[in-house]
Amino acid sequence: MNLITHSRRGDPLFSRGQKGGRPLKHKSSQFIFKYLEFGQIEVLTAAFMMRFCLQEMDASPCNFPVSHENPSVCLFVFVCVCVCVCVPRLYLRYNHWIPKVLLLFFIVVDLSLAIFEEPAVFLLPVACTMLVELLCLLVFALRLTHYAKVIPRDKFWKDPKNICIIVTLALTLVDMIVYGALDAAGCYAVRWSRVLRPLLLVNVTEGRQLRRAFRSIRNALPQIFYVFMLFMFSLLIFSLMALKLLGKRGLKTIDGAPYFTNYLEIVLDLYVLVTTANSPDVMMPAYNSSFVFAVFFILYILINTYIFMSVFLAVVYNNYKKYLKEEVRQLVRTKRHKMARAFAVLQEPKAAGGEPVVSQANWNQIVRLVQPGISNAHRELLWSVGDDDNQGCVGKLAFVQLADLLNIEVITLKSRPHPLQSAFPAFYLSAPSRLVCRLVQHRAFVVAYDLIILVNAVFIGLDEENPLIANSEWAFLALYLLEILLKLYVFEPRSFFSRHNFWNCYSSSKIISTRFDTIIVVSALIATIVNSALTSSGNYTSRQILDIVFILRVLRLIRVVDNIQRFRAIINTLIRIGPAILTFGQLIIVVYYIFAMVGMELFKGKVKFYEEDSSDPAKAYCGNELLRGTAFAQLNYCKNNFNNVVSSYILLVELTVVNQWHVLSSGFAAVTHASARLFFILFHIMVVIVIINIFVAFVLEAFFVEYSVDKSDLQTSLERKIEELQLAVEQEKLEDNLVNAMETADNEQGTGQSANKPPLMFKIASKRYRTVDALLQRMFEADLDPEDFAENDDGDDGGNFANPAFSSA
Repeated sequence: MNLITHSRRGDPLFSRGQKGGRPLKHKSSQFIFKYLEFGQIEVLTAAFMMRFCLQEMDASPCNFPVSHENPSVCLFVFVCVCVCVCVPRLYLRYNHWIPKVLLLFFIVVDLSLAIFEEPAVFLLPVACTMLVELLCLLVFALRLTHYAKVIPRDKFWKDPKNICIIVTLALTLVDMIVYGALDAAGCYAVRWSRVLRPLLLVNVTEGRQLRRAFRSIRNALPQIFYVFMLFMFSLLIFSLMALKLLGKRGLKTIDGAPYFTNYLEIVLDLYVLVTTANSPDVMMPAYNSSFVFAVFFILYILINTYIFMSVFLAVVYNNYKKYLKEEVRQLVRTKRHKMARAFAVLQEPKAAGGEPVVSQANWNQIVRLVQPGISNAHRELLWSVGDDDNQGCVGKLAFVQLADLLNIEVITLKSRPHPLQSAFPAFYLSAPSRLVCRLVQHRAFVVAYDLIILVNAVFIGLDEENPLIANSEWAFLALYLLEILLKLYVFEPRSFFSRHNFWNCYSSSKIISTRFDTIIVVSALIATIVNSALTSSGNYTSRQILDIVFILRVLRLIRVVDNIQRFRAIINTLIRIGPAILTFGQLIIVVYYIFAMVGMELFKGKVKFYEEDSSDPAKAYCGNELLRGTAFAQLNYCKNNFNNVVSSYILLVELTVVNQWHVLSSGFAAVTHASARLFFILFHIMVVIVIINIFVAFVLEAFFVEYSVDKSDLQTSLERKIEELQLAVEQEKLEDNLVNAMETADNEQGTGQSANKPPLMFKIASKRYRTVDALLQRMFEADLDPEDFAENDDGDDGGNFANPAFSSA
């Protein structure tokens, strides 16, 4: 028997199926398409390349019989079959959501060990924390080994992030052994490897967006460095001028110290002045002496604060955009090239000759496997966009655009009759009932309740101890409940409580408030009842429940903001770019963690905090004599310390805000050494000047795109097809509400009395994107050639690791 034929029969993935279309019917084929929407489709190519290799070998004249006469071919076929069976299984397991969640869980556990390690919030024995960390290291090693089994060995060892993880694990293990030995011997030891923990979060496969943010910093650093050197030159020149102008005039600071007599202190004071943290304090002695000296400080602020800091932002923005655009271009090229390779595998000759195509049967199976939850109507809609000429097939360009097409949010609106209309049609369709429905659907109804919410807000701001004010809340809650009941009467209940309608949904042009309002109103009602019951019982001493009631009342105001068009556009934009902003949140947390670990080792125990009721005299100087009489102690900054990871993070946030950061740094310099200020200056440069400016640059670019750029060509084509099929919701009546940023899938639509509507209708969910990559692609879409299929799969994360076994046909 032919071994290849036998192996193909044994594995349904390689069943011949029908000629031409080659339908895929086996569950094991799902791995091929499962990650298409993320661009990870090289496994698809590898599997089909293997199928073609096997089919070509089987069709050759030699036929490769299985015998001892041809052992090399048998070995080759055996290896091919093993690879095709084992690698997909490993790939599926690697990309399953359970190991991904477990990996992130253990990363969080590893980072959270700082809470329980010395200096700790809750101190645990060293052996306990080390055992947990050892378990985390084991999980990371297993995950890395699994990754090494999936991709080619040469590519694994050439990937810098894999090397970084291996080095981090090795150094951490060495540090644990050394620290444990020193601790057992009673010697002083430092856990220096804790600063390496965030590298695991950055370098895991799932940390692609975080690595992209770090690359943005790395790429922008050279140009920032030149501007920073120019800024430092200006700072040193002005410091020298200040020393010569003011150093020998005998001026004193407010605490009696000599004013501007030490050059290094002048440099530090003027650097702080750039951040405006010590303005106008630093200039007052000179200004009190003569108003002419104020001109010097004004000129300094104008040049260094306003001009140089603006140049910093401009340089960061320009370089960030430049390198990000190139990276996105490479990302899109890689994705398109992979899609083109998949097309080459699935292509069939066109019946009348011409360019190869992909049949509708194969196309439908791909979409069904990529997004199993997509409705048949939605899938047919997408097909009609690709096959605009109704030829029953799609060409290469339309197939390559499939991944981008699937990234467009399309909301399916289902029209259903109201249950009351089905049960009591005569009553529900009567004139009084229709009048109630028209009133509830009228814009005036929404405006009236917005006014009620505003009046309620005024009452919230008044004294709640007044019985009239306290009892008025019951009236407002009654009005809110009446609103919900009226809407339940008018609108189809399944639409009202649809799991996708967190904020709003639409029925034609009518806006209805759904789950958000309902949750707020019901929660406020329950909290108010509990608060009243506890108050009347006489045993109520806590304000926690009352505070919850007030917070729930205030949250109702969000709905009013959403009804103001100007506010709504800004809020929608912020929501759409939210996932990308979260990437920079992770970046800041990583940088904070590193500085917090270093700060705890340098400054732990140097500053102590005493509770308000403490009578200890050391409370006046934060438990350290060196702080006696300093501004740090006088301003009661004792709780701003590095005695545990929580207080360290809070202190770093205060340093990021930069207000009074010179007082904080001087306090720690007083208890250690003057060089300790370098730690705080380095933090300011790294976080405030570099990271925050890059963050601002990204928000500016994304906001410009979201706020001003028209829809993409694919979105326009999709909308045009929806209108051609007469399945469009009345767009001119649909204002751009928060629904466009929050709804993601099927919705129920309609009032119970809607008539002559199609059972299914569609609308584009504004400009929301499923992934950060989709947003980035949209940002630079005008610079991308839709037919650019450059064969370049290299790069850190163009997204995805290469083929498990094969890279080309």
